[in-house]
Amino acid sequence: MEDKREFDIIIWGASGFTGRLVAEYLYKNYDSKDLKWAIAGRDKEKLLLIRDTFLDTNIPLIIADSFDEISLNKMTKRTKVICTTVGPYAKYGSLMVKSCIKTKTHYCDLAGEAQWIRKMIDLYHEDARDNRVRIVNSCGFDSIPSDLGVYFIHKNITEKNLSIMMRVTGAKGTYSGGTYASMQNIIEEASKDRAVRKSLTNPYGLNPIGKQNGPDKTDLRSVVYDKKTKSWISPFLMAGINTRIVRRSNALSNFSYGKEFKYDEAVMSGKGLKGRINGIILSIPLIFMAAKPGSFLNKIFNIISPKPGQGPNKKERESGYFSLRFFVFKNSGDKSIFRVTGDRDPGYGSTSKMLAESAVCLAKDKLEDKFGILTPSYAMGENILRRLSSKAGLTFSKVN
Repeated sequence: MEDKREFDIIIWGASGFTGRLVAEYLYKNYDSKDLKWAIAGRDKEKLLLIRDTFLDTNIPLIIADSFDEISLNKMTKRTKVICTTVGPYAKYGSLMVKSCIKTKTHYCDLAGEAQWIRKMIDLYHEDARDNRVRIVNSCGFDSIPSDLGVYFIHKNITEKNLSIMMRVTGAKGTYSGGTYASMQNIIEEASKDRAVRKSLTNPYGLNPIGKQNGPDKTDLRSVVYDKKTKSWISPFLMAGINTRIVRRSNALSNFSYGKEFKYDEAVMSGKGLKGRINGIILSIPLIFMAAKPGSFLNKIFNIISPKPGQGPNKKERESGYFSLRFFVFKNSGDKSIFRVTGDRDPGYGSTSKMLAESAVCLAKDKLEDKFGILTPSYAMGENILRRLSSKAGLTFSKVN
């Protein structure tokens, strides 16, 4: 990539709620002399309002359209990195990926849509690799804590073929409107396309073709008692994308975690009858979110759920947090526990910081020569781990 580009980063979708938070983060944490960036979208008036209300009037604005390839090419060739919050990505993201590869521009997003990432892999992985472009998906709560958590574990334990169980042990915040919109789009696509359904049910569906075998099964779908952690557990909404990103990281790294590496995710709800009841309660929103578009349950959830572009206020974001525990079992049976935490609500506060630091990492850090449709840990490794720990409020630690 040419070093002499006008910008280091362009935030695409800055007039949206999460995009605005990413822009605010860069404005408050990076000097304009050290980081050159701009905000972009299709609506000039909305961008002006965001800039003049929350940012600085000197920050450049760029107008483009997700469905206008010429306007996207004009924009992407001006920057080293496109940082996009515009989803559902299956609806609005494909031409942006194509444009970034064409103009040799790195890219990061918040995509949690496994079926769309699979499509981008099939269409563009080889082109991105040949053009020396890094397309890095899932740089928010899905799936950085999981992907970098497993990466951190393997920095501390060199043994291969570990069995790792990630359990959400605490969180305060709400799912974003964008996450719900993306999930609804996934369900709609799956109802119409058998290939999409097949991809979504394959635990190794994001692995390279020929590397889609392994010991893991489908994600947890009911409340069960987990003997290994001695707790009731319930399904985790993000498991569907997180587990596949982790497995893709393993496959891209030539199975550095081992070909018999095992990984799953769930929410830990507690012990005894109370734990079981908590697990059932925690599962109720998932029933509504997974309801078929147009159904009675779907209509109810559409009324009460946050809409794309909406989100919690500053106080709510700053009082949020998340805490994940990784139970690690070696082949000998020995157990270790690792923890990943975030100091803001997962859906907005922490996610915006993770995405922002991913963009800065791609723009500024000297990274290994790895190109294509990549995962956060494989593309950015130690660099993003260090940034997340020192700047984005995440902690990675070994408990015992």
